[in-house]
Amino acid sequence: MKKLVEYIARSLASEPDKVEVIEEHRGDRIVIHLRVDDADKGRVIGRDGRCANAIRSLLHVAAVRSGVRASLDID
Repeated sequence: MKKLVEYIARSLASEPDKVEVIEEHRGDRIVIHLRVDDADKGRVIGRDGRCANAIRSLLHVAAVRSGVRASLDID
């Protein structure tokens, strides 16, 4: 799941080298922290949060297939 979020974020960002993804395990839940350059936050989040919601939807599908719960935090 970390690689999925990293691939999508690097594809959207104009500075893909500054994309950082950290996976944190909290019991039965996985929290993925996505950090991007300040100039790329708007691209990754998208208008009205559409890109962020699409990434979260894909993450949800991957989590269900793996049998875990996951959430995405964009920093």
